[in-house]
Amino acid sequence: MGLHLSQIDEADELLTNDPLALLIGMVLDQQIPLERAFAAPRELARRLGQALDAEELAKYDPDALGAIFSQVPALHRFPGSMARRVQAMCQLVVDAYDGDAARVWTTAVDGKELLGRVAALPGFGQQKAKIFVALLGKQLGVTPPGWREACAPFGDAGTFRSIADITDVSTRDRVREYKKAMKAAAKAGSA
Repeated sequence: MGLHLSQIDEADELLTNDPLALLIGMVLDQQIPLERAFAAPRELARRLGQALDAEELAKYDPDALGAIFSQVPALHRFPGSMARRVQAMCQLVVDAYDGDAARVWTTAVDGKELLGRVAALPGFGQQKAKIFVALLGKQLGVTPPGWREACAPFGDAGTFRSIADITDVSTRDRVREYKKAMKAAAKAGSA
């Protein structure tokens, strides 16, 4: 079973098999449709003409990387700032995990440490970090002790709260319905 976040087979295969691509997609998953965010790593690799590599991206000329993100169609609504955020995330992966993005999660001893590591990545706030930990646990089998508690409520089984619960088009739609209902409830509560 692989990830189905971009709804494009080749892009989802890259997300499933390349931990750096998955981290980049997660960084980009804000203020644009999730399919676009998670398709972007494949397009970035295509534009670079090579596989994604944390060390290469960390040392890439920032202006040149910004230009790559800005090529039409841009990889994000805010291509310059997202290129800088991806580059900063890659630099942290190089500095803390020897350039191996998977080590962010494969070497965590428990859910609390895993959540802390993910939350420390540029572009990841506390909620995004919890969602990512839930995605790792629910779909990629990364289940160190206490992972569900660390990412609660996103790690709960049988829910449709976030991308961690998207396994196909119908579950994506259920997650969208949940988010729409939450926004409506919040709006009604503030009125």
